[in-house]
Amino acid sequence: MTLKTHSGSCHCGAVRFTADVDIAEGTIKCNCSSCTKARSWLLFVPADRFHLVTDSASQATYQWTPPGRIEPTIQFHFCKICGIRTPGRGELQAMGGAFYAVQVPLLDDIDPEELAAAPTQYVDGRHDRFDQQPSDIRFL
Repeated sequence: MTLKTHSGSCHCGAVRFTADVDIAEGTIKCNCSSCTKARSWLLFVPADRFHLVTDSASQATYQWTPPGRIEPTIQFHFCKICGIRTPGRGELQAMGGAFYAVQVPLLDDIDPEELAAAPTQYVDGRHDRFDQQPSDIRFL
């Protein structure tokens, strides 16, 4: 694994972060209701490899509790100025504990060739089967 620190930001730049990732490990597209509606293209980053550079006060938070759960599994974050979804924080045992869901398009310094060469994994988050591909990936 070759980690590289990438810088990222929302549209207006009020929210900035860094994340240590290995793009060659691939990206993720999920079919849960939130990811589907947002057309999310993600990198899951362990919490210890994510750093918010700006003050968290520049973000709004949304939490949703999926059916069958007793509490939310992820905190969705948005820039208070431009409204762009910024990395969300979650904690799921199936995901290895605490993590950040980083939208790939937020990365400001990503090499397009490196990104194009990276595999994309499709996960069935709608049914909490993060180790399986959904039966239909055409719209992810």
